[in-house]
Amino acid sequence: QVQLVESGGGLVQGGGSLRLSCAASGRTFSIYDMCWFRQAPGKNREFVASITWSGGSANYADSVKGRFTISSETAKNKMYLQMNSLKPEDTAVYYCASRVGRWRDYDSWGQGTQVTVSS
Repeated sequence: QVQLVESGGGLVQGGGSLRLSCAASGRTFSIYDMCWFRQAPGKNREFVASITWSGGSANYADSVKGRFTISSETAKNKMYLQMNSLKPEDTAVYYCASRVGRWRDYDSWGQGTQVTVSS
């Protein structure tokens, strides 16, 4: 099993930036890729971005393309989400997750970190 812990959330004004971190521990050698999801109050959880653990190939939701950048430092077992040009609609709890294969569900989740963007 992989354990994940997010950090870096907070309150920021619209147009500002935040950097989220996700620290992985446990069976990290089994990770295929990691991702960020978010969930706003009253809304379904939505995909934000993902990155493969070995090759660093990234994917983004259309809503964050050009504003968010996902990255990883596999030697440190860490993943990051640099969020720029934040908008009030980015307000949500952000979760990191991992899976052991491309066709598998994300089965390891962090506890989440709150991001609040004021207008």
